Amino acid sequence: MMEDLAMHMIEIIMNSIHANSRNISIRILDSKLQNTIRMTIQDDGKGMSEEFVKKVTDPFTTSRTTRSVGMGLAFMKGLTEQCAGDFTIESTLGVGTTLTASVQKDHIDTPPMGNIGSMMMQCIQADENIDFVLEYKTDSNEFLFRTVDIREQLEGVSMLEPSILLWIRSYINEGIEQAKEEMR
Repeated sequence: MMEDLAMHMIEIIMNSIHANSRNISIRILDSKLQNTIRMTIQDDGKGMSEEFVKKVTDPFTTSRTTRSVGMGLAFMKGLTEQCAGDFTIESTLGVGTTLTASVQKDHIDTPPMGNIGSMMMQCIQADENIDFVLEYKTDSNEFLFRTVDIREQLEGVSMLEPSILLWIRSYINEGIEQAKEEMR
């Protein structure tokens, strides 16, 4: 398995990027009251047939032509099973895919959240033209990050500029830490 939840999520987000998505939404609910961490990744990519969705968590099922093994979905599903959570994937050809995975927050095998800012920085580096939305919610706070807002502020400057990418990473991590403050 992977060492943190951010690593699991980036594997799924990269699937969305490879599916030619133009809009990718990442929603994270980190709830102490519900004792759950729920991650939802939704895209408007090419989607999958109902038949393919049924076998997509098999590591030897992949739509990639560069390799014959795809482990991201299999690892995510395995994590949810191991950590008393749930896993669902819904997809429609030509419309997109929504994956929802949850883990029990206090389960002994639930990995830490990881660096969500670095995760988003890597996603933007993969394709700066995708509109990413990151929504992080706790029981009492939330943090919202949208690349469309950043692009507007940059007035034509690329988000791939190293100083901007580093600022994005810091901004996201600080926003998440502020949202977590009342959870402690």
